[in-house]
Amino acid sequence: MKPWLARLLQRGLRWVGERLGPPPGAPQTPELPTAALPVPPADAPPKTCVTVVIPALNEAKRIASVVAYALADPATAEVVVVDDSSIDDTAALAREAGARVVTSTMLGKGPSMHDGLLAAQCEFVAYLDGDLAGLRPGIVSDLCAPLRRGEADFVKARFGRGGGRVTELTAKPMLKVFFPELAEFGQPLGGIIAARRSLLQQLVFEDGYGVDIGLLVDAHRAGARLAEVDIGSLEHDSQPLHDLTVMANEVSRVIYGRARAAGRLHTEQITAMFETQRQAAAALEYILTRRRSRQRLLLLDMDGTITTSRFAVELSRATGQETALMELLDNAEDDAATRSDRIAALFRFVHRQQFERVARSAPLRPGVIEFVNRMRRAGFMVGVLSDSYFIAADIVRRRVFADFALAHTLQFDADVCSGQVRLNPAFLPRVAGEGEPVCKSHVLRRFKADDVGLPVTECWAVGDNLNDLGLLRLADRGFAIEPRAAALRDEPGITVIQSFEELLPLVPDSLPQREVA
Repeated sequence: MKPWLARLLQRGLRWVGERLGPPPGAPQTPELPTAALPVPPADAPPKTCVTVVIPALNEAKRIASVVAYALADPATAEVVVVDDSSIDDTAALAREAGARVVTSTMLGKGPSMHDGLLAAQCEFVAYLDGDLAGLRPGIVSDLCAPLRRGEADFVKARFGRGGGRVTELTAKPMLKVFFPELAEFGQPLGGIIAARRSLLQQLVFEDGYGVDIGLLVDAHRAGARLAEVDIGSLEHDSQPLHDLTVMANEVSRVIYGRARAAGRLHTEQITAMFETQRQAAAALEYILTRRRSRQRLLLLDMDGTITTSRFAVELSRATGQETALMELLDNAEDDAATRSDRIAALFRFVHRQQFERVARSAPLRPGVIEFVNRMRRAGFMVGVLSDSYFIAADIVRRRVFADFALAHTLQFDADVCSGQVRLNPAFLPRVAGEGEPVCKSHVLRRFKADDVGLPVTECWAVGDNLNDLGLLRLADRGFAIEPRAAALRDEPGITVIQSFEELLPLVPDSLPQREVA
């Protein structure tokens, strides 16, 4: 039978089945609460009415088959792949398979999902993961059937297998405590969902692993009608063990945050506990577990190198502390640790969101994103180093699609800065008397040490000021970009550049695809 004829017959059979209703004795769909959202006619015939969004990062292995699968579903009107600056052929393969490809505005599944929502042209939006395999036919149609029939506004997929470790040990127990009405969802962390675009536009897309549980809780709190559809079994790449801790922390933070917003949480100590867990992502020990045998390293200073301004200066302007900050910066008598303590004290009582807004709006140097991507393709692990704060450095590193960030950590109590800063141990000497008391060069020394597995064999570093001099001296290739200090221009072995575009011709050849981490 011709494919077009088979597809037409499939649609006709589905339409007839829905008109006739379920057979006698079949289980009835439970009655769901009413939401203040537009409902289509219950007898509306099936049609291609769904935008399928696929967030993807280095999914060249399966992305083409997932796109083809989505396009073969009779409900699919378009497929949008949101490329998270992949360093393999994900974008090209997705485009060849028939998807419309857009580039994410920021590293992370949540921003990519939101970018896909903005690109969607249909009222019904379904999300699939880019690494799926073993899918039975018609999942997009099945997920969206409750939406089309007006029975639900937000649909989660239930898999034929049990939940993963974070689902079973973190998400489900917490839902039973704080949101018991959601505790029966089989896969609360699953990324296969369908919803009305008009609903999704009202919800918050978290940056990290907590995005899926956040959308579920937010949809419930918005009064949306929720449903669950069994999609059978599927194959899905599992998360590495070292990622599960971060995932559990993110999921817990999101659930606690939603519980607090709903008036179901009154223990401030829990907020402080999760601040400590968030800071674990700033530890070098965690970063070293993510090297995946990469022996090439690129270290980028943040202030004045990646960004054209200094974060502390921009934050002081936003909070009315610019004059006080300049006095501290001009005080040559303070050592680095003392200056850090005094600057941090200026920002006491500033809300976390203010830090994040300034970091998200800081202007980036032209060409830095392309340079980072090219270096990652060449097998370099890329890190952002900053004498400023991890809350800002981690946002900037995701804006340029780097692998990690290392910076000092501020303490936040109930999302308000306490004015206390903790120097990152990675910036301190491994051996007493080795180099400056606080210096970025100590980060590179740790990567080069023999006790961290495979030591780094090649390191590039880019900075712009005196506080980067030690790092640039120690790197195999050190570059000073529009240096502010004459010492960087005069230092033998350091190459002065005016832009990241000058570095692009120097990037080594990319590794074969199988070697891309």
